[in-house]
Amino acid sequence: MASRIRRRLSLRLLLPVLFLVALMAMLMLRGYVHSEILADHRVQSPAASDRVPDKVLEGGPVLDTRGGRAETLRVPDGHVVLTFDDGPDPDWTPKVLDVLKKHDAHAVFFVTGTMASRYPDLVRRMVDEGHEIGLHTFNHPDLALQSKERIDWELSQNQLAITGAAGIRTSLFRPPYSSQAGAMDNNSWPVTQYIGDRGYITVVNTHDSEDWRKPGVAEIIRRSTPQDGEGGVVLMHDSGGDRHQTVQALDRMLPDLKDKGYAFDNLTEALDAPSAHSPVTGLELWKGKAWVFLVQASDNITGVLVVGLAIIGFLVIARFVLMLVLSAVHARKVRRKGFAWGPPVTEPVSVLVPAYNEGKCIENTVRSLVASDHPIEVIVVDDGSSDGTARIVESLGLPGVRVVRQLNAGKPAALNRGVANARHDIIVMMDGDTVFEPTTVRELVQPFGDPHVGAVAGNAKVGNKDKLIGAWQHIEYVMGFNLDRRMYDVLRCMPTIPGAVGAFRRSALERVGGMSDDTLAEDTDITMAIHRDGWKVVYAENARAWTEAPESVQQLWSQRYRWSYGTMQAIWKHRRALIERGPSGRFGRVGLPLVSLFMVLAPLLAPLIDVFLIYGLIFGPTGKTILAWFAVLALQAACAAYSFILDKEKFTPLLSLPLQQILYRQLMYVVLLQSWITALTGGRLRWQKLRRKGGVSAPPGASAQHPQALDSSPVG
Repeated sequence: MASRIRRRLSLRLLLPVLFLVALMAMLMLRGYVHSEILADHRVQSPAASDRVPDKVLEGGPVLDTRGGRAETLRVPDGHVVLTFDDGPDPDWTPKVLDVLKKHDAHAVFFVTGTMASRYPDLVRRMVDEGHEIGLHTFNHPDLALQSKERIDWELSQNQLAITGAAGIRTSLFRPPYSSQAGAMDNNSWPVTQYIGDRGYITVVNTHDSEDWRKPGVAEIIRRSTPQDGEGGVVLMHDSGGDRHQTVQALDRMLPDLKDKGYAFDNLTEALDAPSAHSPVTGLELWKGKAWVFLVQASDNITGVLVVGLAIIGFLVIARFVLMLVLSAVHARKVRRKGFAWGPPVTEPVSVLVPAYNEGKCIENTVRSLVASDHPIEVIVVDDGSSDGTARIVESLGLPGVRVVRQLNAGKPAALNRGVANARHDIIVMMDGDTVFEPTTVRELVQPFGDPHVGAVAGNAKVGNKDKLIGAWQHIEYVMGFNLDRRMYDVLRCMPTIPGAVGAFRRSALERVGGMSDDTLAEDTDITMAIHRDGWKVVYAENARAWTEAPESVQQLWSQRYRWSYGTMQAIWKHRRALIERGPSGRFGRVGLPLVSLFMVLAPLLAPLIDVFLIYGLIFGPTGKTILAWFAVLALQAACAAYSFILDKEKFTPLLSLPLQQILYRQLMYVVLLQSWITALTGGRLRWQKLRRKGGVSAPPGASAQHPQALDSSPVG
């Protein structure tokens, strides 16, 4: 049995965990491609050049160190090789290409792997229009500070990106932070030799436009123009910032120099050498395409995640603001002096207790009821229990307590059976693991003094909050559920009467057909149905009930899985309210969207906060990330503190709030994701029974001095 439970738990965790791992992997890939991960921005200080051959220092801008050589080449007179570093850039590279095409000029683009991976269409356009591509590393580090392994990685990843983008390999390479051949030193020369051993030709420059400084169009042209008809390699940039001066300088310089007899060729054209490009086929080509696809996917998915994060941020803040403002409105309304729902409700009511294997706690439940200060009859509906629940109740011999037995048919059927046996027009429903305070029933039924009220939600509280998981649920009940109910009361769209403590007008139940087993959340289902029938549903804050919350992750999982899936079922069942008129339409256009946003969508997107938190802590602006997380936590803490003040609760459990936000929310996310999967696959769950320990006995302030239960003999 234990192994089957562990196996089910493993399967439940597998898909959500894989989903989160995939999201983190995409974020990591995106961070790597955007130079947020593994980027090295250090630059080597100038060094001596005594170990660099003189013919290199005094030679041309094309360095061939393949096979142990140390040869250089110059561009022939009358030829200018324009080179552009750091691209492709989605804004400026197309403008540069347009100007080159306009003047029938070719160039060499030394692209980084990060940019080529993100903008493969531009690399493909460069090749299609006759330009040459060169490597400029993947992440643009100073290779003089890197190991040979890192250099190999930078080259191979850069090449992979180019292959994926344009289906080629290139033999041209330009080191980041390079200058002219005469600037080669003892740190950069060994790198150049190593690059040659890997089959690449290193290309530096003879003329540096320094366009990155934005010195003005005239100055860029002056610095880029060879003198007296000499050939040259001109360094420009098509990325890294605003390049409008570069584009304007090209548009003026190209026709002027062409009129003076210059030709603007790519490097191999100018040197009358074979093309630097070679086609790639087979597995290597598909590896490149797969890389580009994954990079594109990571960017797109990250974009979606950012939108999702913005949505969840808005929903979280909106919900907190609504809860704080509207709960204050509700409290001010019901706590003002002389407030009353209507004439006092003093007539007897029927209390229904559906019970399935509640032997450990049913005695506490019924004893708390007979201590009520309001006249009641108690009907315990035993739904085929196998632990002697009915026998325990009957053996107590308590006045006004009846037992109704039925074969196991589920909670909705048990409640309907109880309604059929009830003698009074107001029906209170509670769970078999819950205890009432002596005043609970009286407080719960007072809103029925308003003839338009069809149902009342009570104030459910966690009775076993002495353990950490119970404390977390206590925070959730006080903050999430009860503040929500105050908010929904003011908005007149209460979505759920809690099964632990709720009351209904019999006529309202009969008009909507009683409790339904169409969904697993019969309490949400019936509440929505009553709204759509035109009744008011309100919240009675002083009608407190103490329930036994799950004490293990497995039990909590089962409970919340049923709640989450049942809520989705209820929303879907009542979806036509969106287009209907009258009370049903009002609930459909106010209540259903709020429930969908705050109870389904927001919890599903909430883990994005933690995903970006982890990413930001490791790779992003750590200080800002921590500050943002604490800002959200402070907002939650303020909301929680206010809710605890309203409910007159001690603040001690709030000490575990940060840990709750880290761990508890992830569990709720996994549960909700599993509910989505069940909903999408059309699965159906049965009424899942939680194992009780009977840990909640008489509530605070309980007394048996004034029992008001109506005398009645047991019914079999």
